[in-house]
Amino acid sequence: MLSIDLSTLLKTLLVGVLAYAGIVLCLRLSGKRTLSKWNAFDFVVTIAIGSMLGTTTLSSSTTLSQGLTAMALLVVLQFTITWLSVRSASVRRLMKAEPTLLLRDGEFLRSALMRERVTEAEIRAALRASGIGAMESAAAVVLETDGSFSVIPRQTGNPYDALSDVPGFGHTNPCTEYERSNQHDKDEQD
Repeated sequence: MLSIDLSTLLKTLLVGVLAYAGIVLCLRLSGKRTLSKWNAFDFVVTIAIGSMLGTTTLSSSTTLSQGLTAMALLVVLQFTITWLSVRSASVRRLMKAEPTLLLRDGEFLRSALMRERVTEAEIRAALRASGIGAMESAAAVVLETDGSFSVIPRQTGNPYDALSDVPGFGHTNPCTEYERSNQHDKDEQD
């Protein structure tokens, strides 16, 4: 038979509401950046905050003040690390990975795929999800610092400024190079 302890249910409701209000207040004070998913550190903090909220709400051995203190500590640490990352290149390098170029001008960069443990099938799926049916129609596929793929379609006349911080993409416009090589091929055929 189902046993219902009204005092335990009321305690769970009260602690849950107060813990939720406490974490919402902490997150509002710390800003939107606290729950972003820009890198692995952000992901871990987000998961840990959720776990602490659950433990605070359901565990009889964790008091509301302990749970709120732990969550506030995580939020303060996250705020401090991101504050330092914005101001210090060495902290930024320590905390954040660089985006990785996996495909350039429709060609797989096999050493990057191996290093990042990404398959060609995953790249093709990312291209399809972006509405690109032919690999040569992609200027680049980048593995972002949060683990997602960014697909940059080939465009003429675009300097690809968004790729300036991706090692290996370079400063030249790949479409211009592609168009030059195609024009050279056409000239040789004529």
